[in-house]
Amino acid sequence: MSAGKRRPRRRLLLVALAVVALLVIGGAYAWWYESHFVGTDDAFIDTRVAAVSPRVPGRVIAVPVIDNEKVAAGQVLVKIDPATYRVALQQALAAEQLAKTGLGEARANVAVARAALEQARASLISTQAQTANALANLHRYLFLRHRNIRALARTQLDQVEAAARSARAELRAARQRVVGAQAQLGASQAAVAGASARVASARAQVAAARLDLNYTTVRAAQAGHVAQKSVALGNYVSPGQELMALVPLKVWVTANFKETDLYLIHPGQRVSIHIDACPQADVRGHVQSIQRGSGEAFDLLPPQNATGNYVKIVQRVPVRIDFDALPRACVLGPGMSVEPDIRLN
Repeated sequence: MSAGKRRPRRRLLLVALAVVALLVIGGAYAWWYESHFVGTDDAFIDTRVAAVSPRVPGRVIAVPVIDNEKVAAGQVLVKIDPATYRVALQQALAAEQLAKTGLGEARANVAVARAALEQARASLISTQAQTANALANLHRYLFLRHRNIRALARTQLDQVEAAARSARAELRAARQRVVGAQAQLGASQAAVAGASARVASARAQVAAARLDLNYTTVRAAQAGHVAQKSVALGNYVSPGQELMALVPLKVWVTANFKETDLYLIHPGQRVSIHIDACPQADVRGHVQSIQRGSGEAFDLLPPQNATGNYVKIVQRVPVRIDFDALPRACVLGPGMSVEPDIRLN
């Protein structure tokens, strides 16, 4: 065989050997990867986006933030016209002052009623003494007339009896005055309780008016980025109306692994995370937790496997992966695709 014919065969042999070597290396790498890592491309960045809504209705007079702006916790996002709520607060403050005045008058009436009761009791004691004296005189005169009918004129006895009857009547009246004074004191104390309740109600109305006034300034509940801003200057907004979304700075990865891989996964394992939006910024993380149940089980209309024909499908189970550190100069947000690889050992 000539040297020219041997040369192509040698090339083919070298190519075949190279292909076999590549297949062996690829197979070895695949075996090594399957032995040390478990991964999925069904994964994305996740967080709990907060909807920004007003608590009171009104006309928007300022929107000091723009789309995608990073805001700090407590920063002003929207301002609603506060004029109506300032007037309501002034009315509530005036009603509170009026209630306090009524409470002061009620307490003063209690003091007056208590003094009247003490006076009635003192008068009762005096009347009791006078009545006792009149009755003693009557008994003495009756005794004298019984011993000697001529020792005492009838007119004198009549006067003593009249005095005793008058004393008894005055005693009954004094007792009634004490009862009346006690009733007046009870009514005055009840009026104080009612006035105190009105003051408490007025204070609650003032607190509610202050809250409403404070609610005219809508602030960020946490640090994050503005998204989906739909409010504009001059809009009339209502409670619960979504004005914008706030994407928190804290994000994580939700990776949907096959249920057949879950026996390999446990919290604490190290994870290498490839972020599609940042191909040069692979980061590290760790498995935080595994959801109890497949994703389909929490759908609005979960599957009913007990009805119809059943076909077994390998389910996907969400696994939460937390970042050890976020990459710099990389825009991250919910829904962005990532590819996590969990190191098994």
